[in-house]
Amino acid sequence: MFKKLFGLGKKNKDNEVEEVIDEVSVEDSIEESVQAVEVGEVVDAFVEEAMNASFESEDVAPEVEPVLEEIAEEPEVVEPVVEEVAPEPEAEAPVTEETIVEPEVEEEEEVVEDAKPKKSFFSKLKDGLLKTKKGFTDKIEDLIYNYGEIDEDLLEELEEILIMADVGMPTTMKIIDELRDALRERKITDSKDIKPVLKDVIEGLITSDMDFDLNVKESPSVIFVIGVNGAGKTTSIGKIAHNLQQDKKSVILAAADTFRAAAIDQLQVWGDRAGVTVIAQGEGSDPAAVVFDSVQAAKARKADVLICDTAGRLHNKVNLMKELAKMFKVVEREYPHANKEVLLVLDATTGQNALQQAKLFKESANITGIVLTKLDGTAKGGVVLAINSELGIPVKLIGVGEGIDDMQKFNPHDFVDALLNS
Repeated sequence: MFKKLFGLGKKNKDNEVEEVIDEVSVEDSIEESVQAVEVGEVVDAFVEEAMNASFESEDVAPEVEPVLEEIAEEPEVVEPVVEEVAPEPEAEAPVTEETIVEPEVEEEEEVVEDAKPKKSFFSKLKDGLLKTKKGFTDKIEDLIYNYGEIDEDLLEELEEILIMADVGMPTTMKIIDELRDALRERKITDSKDIKPVLKDVIEGLITSDMDFDLNVKESPSVIFVIGVNGAGKTTSIGKIAHNLQQDKKSVILAAADTFRAAAIDQLQVWGDRAGVTVIAQGEGSDPAAVVFDSVQAAKARKADVLICDTAGRLHNKVNLMKELAKMFKVVEREYPHANKEVLLVLDATTGQNALQQAKLFKESANITGIVLTKLDGTAKGGVVLAINSELGIPVKLIGVGEGIDDMQKFNPHDFVDALLNS
């Protein structure tokens, strides 16, 4: 191209074509160079003007805006690409978070659930007797360390503490008399040594010739649960059913409390929680008829235990005890070979009133055991001693919490130990 430009090269036809091409190329190159120079001069002039300008004047802005708009147009080509690529990691992020979070939640729940069963029955018993301990054990501790020697004044103050804990006057007098004799026999005079003797006296008082186990070891067995409304009768039935299920026994519940509003529904809820079948009829139906149906179901399914919920009171003038007697007769006639257990549910928070209820029910029903509920919510736990001592009826089950696992078998030794130990 440069040879042609300076008159060099051959004069043949082929060279003529090449010369024409070279001329066109040279002309185009010259034009492009001129345009580039002109553009360069414009850019240089703009840059120089931009560098010297203060940009404080409003007149400069209109000149700069077109250039900024041209510059801004360039990344717009890239933006769609970013928008198309970006959704991929965004879509994956939520999945990753869920897969990480869910196992963490499950692990935390499993740790909590595993921690609950580790608490022993004795620990639950001690926790459930905290209120009674504050009104009974703590006062005895203060009494012991305020006296140097054992005398009648100490025994009188101990008598007041027992009465305030709802042990009852007759039972309190028995405890004080036996304690006085035991101290004399063991030749104990120091007040700090009185506590072990007191434990032995109380434990001996409530364990004499009593069976504290439920009579359900052999199948089939029938448990009648009686008691006034509000004592926790239906709740106790649900917890007893749960405990029996844990002992690998099949259980059926009879909803024979047909007069109290929502009693059947409440029992059904507890039946579902314990995983047992509930036999029921409509509200206001004959309780004895419900028991009859339940007995037939228990025999057909070969259930180990049938638990009958009964009315705590009736809305009409029919005597409650007569209704109970009818249900007992149905079981005797239809299920004669079954073991029988009649449990009276008492509310521990009522103290001596619970004892009076027991005396009334005992007159009309052959009560074989006591279920003492809400023991964790009262300082009147001493009523356990009164029931065992005055009525001659063993406390077989105690409620020390609201959970389904908080219904415990009563153990006299553990009870006294939890009550009097610091």
